[in-house]
Amino acid sequence: MTDLDTRAAPSRAGALRRAAPALAGYAAVRALGLLTLFLWSAARDKSAYTLLTARWDALWYVRVAELGYGYEVRLANGDVHSNLAFFPLLPWLERLVAAVSPLSYADGGFLVALVASFAAAWGIFAVADHVYGSRAGVCAVLLWAVLPVGIVQSMAYSESLFTALAAWSLYAVLTGRWVTAGSLALFAGLTRPVGLAVVAAVWTAAVVSFVREGRATAPDAPADPTPGPDAPGTPGTPADPTARARRALAMALAPLGTAGYVLWVGHHTGRGPLGYLDVQAGWRNGFDGGYAFGRFVAEKFTSFPAALAGVGLILGVASVVWLYVTGVRRRQPLPLLVYTGVVTALALCASSYFGSKPRLLLPAFPLLLPLAVALSQARPRRSAVVLGSVAVASAVYGAYWLNGSGPP
Repeated sequence: MTDLDTRAAPSRAGALRRAAPALAGYAAVRALGLLTLFLWSAARDKSAYTLLTARWDALWYVRVAELGYGYEVRLANGDVHSNLAFFPLLPWLERLVAAVSPLSYADGGFLVALVASFAAAWGIFAVADHVYGSRAGVCAVLLWAVLPVGIVQSMAYSESLFTALAAWSLYAVLTGRWVTAGSLALFAGLTRPVGLAVVAAVWTAAVVSFVREGRATAPDAPADPTPGPDAPGTPGTPADPTARARRALAMALAPLGTAGYVLWVGHHTGRGPLGYLDVQAGWRNGFDGGYAFGRFVAEKFTSFPAALAGVGLILGVASVVWLYVTGVRRRQPLPLLVYTGVVTALALCASSYFGSKPRLLLPAFPLLLPLAVALSQARPRRSAVVLGSVAVASAVYGAYWLNGSGPP
């Protein structure tokens, strides 16, 4: 499999039919998770819908939709929590839903997350199907659905929206739809700071394509047996200027979302281009290469019960690293490796909110592809038992998590 495949993508209707088993399985897993949450919450005299739409980050997004930017909370220790830390696409969509329907901003956030989660599942299937085949695509979607923090996919958070934009941007890169890839990367950059990962994937793929094109057009270059989707046909022929323009336009579009919002925050705060970093510092959040997280894990070993959690954290991080290395060894397409590497690095090396790291890794779906391939090659009954058991465990954990203190 090359980084940029030459196979033609199916029509939209054909693609939906091909993805139908994956989407049906995803719907079943999410329905199980939501049913478990509603039953658990009712037993504790809590509102499951409130847990999904009006806790933690969901409240901050609603405030942005309702009041705009500028709201902040000053804590007793001097920290300043500003809503400028939250990127604008989800609040914009919440405001749009409220403007065209009787739904509230919180309702709009839940609706956007619901629709986006299915768009994300379809995008994950499209990527996995394109690279490894339809059975691996179905398994990849189901693995993403049954993640322990999978309930977040149904919350009024931005993870589902971002994953949908990222997955379809990566699929567009893999199939040579450069302008679509760049445009979706732009919107991903308006959704979460980790939109930089999508930008990096688009830029890397475009640069590699330009380099290959340059080599292929050299007069004495040998023919490339696996050209990219818009590579020149034979050595020495001039490159297609339209194809080059599409790639260049994708590279220009991709960073506009992230860069535009970060620069706007800098202007709004009067702190210049680094103003967004100052906003994050007010939340005690930053990038320290994983030092603070490592210290957090080490502190778990000061007592026996906490040591078990420390062992679990080490095993979790080791699993993430192992999955990424496995993807590299199996020659996963370069755009997927770049995207996953940036998402993983930003999640694991952030200096705060350690309990949120599993949620921050939710968009790193290419990590699941090695497991999806293994499941697709196993006997269907065995795969069904494994996925069904994990789905039940995930549903119970999600209900317990949201009804407890839960990480933000």
